[in-house]
Amino acid sequence: MARIAGVNIPTQKRVVIALQYIHGIGPKFAGEIMQKVSIPLEKRVNQLSDQEVLQIREVIDRDYQVEGDLRREVSQNVKRLMDLGCYRGLRHRKGLPVRGQRTHTNARTRKGKAVAIAGKKKAT
Repeated sequence: MARIAGVNIPTQKRVVIALQYIHGIGPKFAGEIMQKVSIPLEKRVNQLSDQEVLQIREVIDRDYQVEGDLRREVSQNVKRLMDLGCYRGLRHRKGLPVRGQRTHTNARTRKGKAVAIAGKKKAT
């Protein structure tokens, strides 16, 4: 099992797919990394030599912000918005959608499970 940027990447998958298990690396960056290290796209993680794994690790450390550093920066950005008291910060603070989505219906991912309103009974 190869360990890159503090993440154990799966050994049976192709390297392009396995790199995407690292937070901050998607399909685009995974392809870029493969080109920089000049590894064929069909190669699987268990076929990589120690030298290739080392090269991938160096490229990621040098050129990309991943895992802990990226998570820290994102959380600091959100905290900054909340401290400013701007509209986006208030939406983050209230746990509501930030980017203009509708909240009358939907928005359950941000708002959480629906809570029943106490005292509301059927009229018979």
